[in-house]
Amino acid sequence: MDERRQFSRILFDTKASLTQGINIWTTKIHDLSLNGALVEEPADFAIGNGALFLSFSLPDSDIELTMEAELAYKEKGQLGLSCIHIDVDSISHLRRMLELNLGDSALLNRELEHFIDVHDRKD
Repeated sequence: MDERRQFSRILFDTKASLTQGINIWTTKIHDLSLNGALVEEPADFAIGNGALFLSFSLPDSDIELTMEAELAYKEKGQLGLSCIHIDVDSISHLRRMLELNLGDSALLNRELEHFIDVHDRKD
């Protein structure tokens, strides 16, 4: 795959759900970044019209993160999701997870600024 990532990713192995309209699929997250996630493609996944939401809970916690995403690619049983919108609480928790795992808060701050710039242009 062409390596064009602008955001650092962390390995994150947890169950999650994808929701679109009345459809809910169970999936598993492989990795996360400020700008999206790589997840397993559910067996009966068929994307339709409408928003796609990825939701998951932090391990050993009742904190749930949710992001609105779009399908960036579908390949070899995996879905690449690109974040369209994420609420303030979710991005705060995600940022903290990334900071703890990357160990480089300066890099993460630059990526967060880039994320905000990109998403401000979309609005």
